[in-house]
Amino acid sequence: MVGPQYDCQANPLGAVRLTFEKALASGLDPASFDGKDWGALDLFRQFLFDQGALSHVPILNATTIRWVQPNTLVRFRGMIQDMLGNELYVGAYKDGSVWRTNKFMDASQHPMGMVGSPPDMRIWERRLLYCVPVPGQSSWTESSSEVVMNSTSQQREKRRRMDDDASNHTDMVLDEECESSPSAKKMRENGSRSKDSKREGTSNMSTLTDVERNSLPCLIKIYDSPESELKLNDVFEFVGVLTLESDVIADKDDLDESSNGFFEDELVHLPSFKVPRIHCLIHRKLDVRDFLHNPSTIEPKPDLVKEIRESLLRHLTAVLGNDGIAAHFVLLHLLSRVHARVDNVAVGKLSLNLTSLSKESVSVFGNQLRCAVENLLPFTYCMPLTLEYLNTASLAPKKDYQTNRLIPGVLQLAEGSHLIIDETQLETGTLNSTGVENARLLKNLMEFQKVEYNFEYYKMEMTADIQLLVFSEGKSNIVPADLVIPFQPSSAVSFEVVPTEALEAWRWYLATVRSLPHSIESEMQKMVENDLVAARQADRSLGSQDFSRLLTMARLMSASFGETSLSLEHWQMVKELERLRRERLK
Repeated sequence: MVGPQYDCQANPLGAVRLTFEKALASGLDPASFDGKDWGALDLFRQFLFDQGALSHVPILNATTIRWVQPNTLVRFRGMIQDMLGNELYVGAYKDGSVWRTNKFMDASQHPMGMVGSPPDMRIWERRLLYCVPVPGQSSWTESSSEVVMNSTSQQREKRRRMDDDASNHTDMVLDEECESSPSAKKMRENGSRSKDSKREGTSNMSTLTDVERNSLPCLIKIYDSPESELKLNDVFEFVGVLTLESDVIADKDDLDESSNGFFEDELVHLPSFKVPRIHCLIHRKLDVRDFLHNPSTIEPKPDLVKEIRESLLRHLTAVLGNDGIAAHFVLLHLLSRVHARVDNVAVGKLSLNLTSLSKESVSVFGNQLRCAVENLLPFTYCMPLTLEYLNTASLAPKKDYQTNRLIPGVLQLAEGSHLIIDETQLETGTLNSTGVENARLLKNLMEFQKVEYNFEYYKMEMTADIQLLVFSEGKSNIVPADLVIPFQPSSAVSFEVVPTEALEAWRWYLATVRSLPHSIESEMQKMVENDLVAARQADRSLGSQDFSRLLTMARLMSASFGETSLSLEHWQMVKELERLRRERLK
């Protein structure tokens, strides 16, 4: 039996070309291929998923880019930070009497000097996404995405690098001082510039943010995918062909003489040695569970969940100086998520404000809790809320029309991120206009789970799902949380060494039970309603927000035990926790 004539991993473009030739041989017209797959994607789906090759495809990051070869298959996991619009390119052209394709590559190998789009050339379209490693991604997630490479593959890559005449490529990637390659040229139909078309970026390194300098962003080129599948701030895994240098290298004056305006607009782009391109073949949306080391398929049975819950609660209690009440609230907070939106209300959020903390106690208990959260959740961020920070920080993303890029703000975070705000460093002073605006942005995020994006001529609110934990001395007025609980430790911090198995179990627990469905049976619902009415009669200060918060706590309490419906026992636990919290507030 004759094996396949292509290597999807080492030579994906060869596989693309072969499927293209087979499609033509079957009688299909290249004009019908724009926006459609001719069989290439099915081939790669079979290779990656049916044959189990996905785990052997290297994940592109700041380390692996040193040895991963261009024009091979790679994976990139990241957040969509900016959507750069669409790009026209020569998708197919005739080489003599033979049709060839440029799909999934940078090269534009069509004859130059043509006017418009002649019959033997097909102009297709692709989308450009600027993606970055997920902001605040915890270091423990990196090892979960290590590549499994057998010794044969390693030796093959080693020989290829040794034999490669263009071995200077690695030096280009590592050399921060090298100059960017010549600008690529954006293709325009009929020589006109589309208002929706956007630049890929800029070759000036000064426009890169601090985050971009310390990580590896990627320009993802998307083919044959509905726009609705990919949204700003979503986290995706992209599998595609890696290119590190633009192959479209030509002098602009020469092009102007021969192209009759087809390349009229110059595409100013980010330097390819700093921002590699991936021509995407397959993409899939990721959630928190995809970043676990061992994403277990075990059913979250109540007995198993209860056991893990008890051990995690003991750990949180130790971290919080034996404050068991605070530990219970932190656990519910870590399980919270926005699961619905009713009018302007983000249903399911449960922000938490730990008060009675000083600079000294935060340096002990706050840091210990922060480290614990970083070890438990894949995306975490800590914000030091000082006066200087509020007056100078860029919290909201802002559109820069000079470079046609969305400049990221601190609050442009992925869904499921955890944000700790340390307000104990805040001292008396005056907020400038930036500080007032930043305080408003934080309050808006806390109350409505929305982040305002500044497009200069208008502002747009984008929905978010970010867990917020506030450290403060008194109740925070800048970021008023759903729950305020005075912190009362009774012992010193326990610096226990947590076994890896326990950490992985806790991570699985938090990622799994927070997504469980939930319901309240009619009998239980009537009992809850009666209790809420009685509480309102006893305390007229209680309002709809208090009742909504209690229902959210009830949902989270049930989930924490692996249950999908509210029981009387768990409802009573919620009422007791609330009673203890109010006792502390007195």
